[in-house]
Amino acid sequence: MLPERLLCGAVLCLCFAGATALAQTTPAAAPAASPPSAEQPANEPATPPATEAGGKPAAAPLTGPVRNIVLVHGAFVDGSSWNGVVAKLQQKGYHVSSVQNPLTSLADDVAATRRVLARENGPVLLVGHSWGGVVITEVAGNAPNVAGLVYVAALAPDMHQSAMDVLKQGTPMPAGQSISADANGFLWLDRAHYHNDLAADVPQTVTRVLAAAQVPIAAQAFNEPVDQVGWKDKPSWYVLTTKDRAVSPALQKMIAERIGAKVVPVASSHLVPVSHAGAVADAIDRAARELSRQQ
Repeated sequence: MLPERLLCGAVLCLCFAGATALAQTTPAAAPAASPPSAEQPANEPATPPATEAGGKPAAAPLTGPVRNIVLVHGAFVDGSSWNGVVAKLQQKGYHVSSVQNPLTSLADDVAATRRVLARENGPVLLVGHSWGGVVITEVAGNAPNVAGLVYVAALAPDMHQSAMDVLKQGTPMPAGQSISADANGFLWLDRAHYHNDLAADVPQTVTRVLAAAQVPIAAQAFNEPVDQVGWKDKPSWYVLTTKDRAVSPALQKMIAERIGAKVVPVASSHLVPVSHAGAVADAIDRAARELSRQQ
């Protein structure tokens, strides 16, 4: 039997799940107008800016429109969880990058995200789904090229809070019963419950593939506190999933209000980047355009 502490982590941490490339279920949209910056083609490779020690972006003025989007995924998957959103943002003319988190610790995921940010040229909109919200909160605290944040059914800790600290403020959700830990301290999601508790609005043929390809996350990551809080001094938006069985909509609403985010509700399960990629891309696009007007 698992120790009580590990069981608690297993019960609560399902909220950080994402999806994979095969999970895109929304029909492809027609190409839309480019974002308000079109001096440089969206598909032109960005020239990496100067960086500080440790791969952190060097300080530079945030000028010009926001045309760079960096996406940070959650647990049990990899960066392909954003594939549907990436395609739609590219159709809108954005330069998009999807981070590949190792999911071995908060510090490791933060480092992976900073490596991607260091390659961006110009202002960046940083986006996190679920567990990815913890990562972007930490990263944005000292990333001078991050102009704003978008949280997608995500956690946003305050200073010295961990993911678990935030989860304890909400009601336990059904999906939490579907987690177990292996002998190495990594958490896995029960395949049999993946569809109903995490992705009820995604076809079961797709969720079976997602469950088979899941990437486990270290249980210890959920107890690692953040020591930088980016949402305190950067504009934020929040995509709130109203049919979520992993992170309660009530907790999401509380988080969004605390960080002062503009809320975009979507009638979706937790895997909204998969089931409603178009709605998520539209929310990111609106946030980027609002930030561009402020530059």
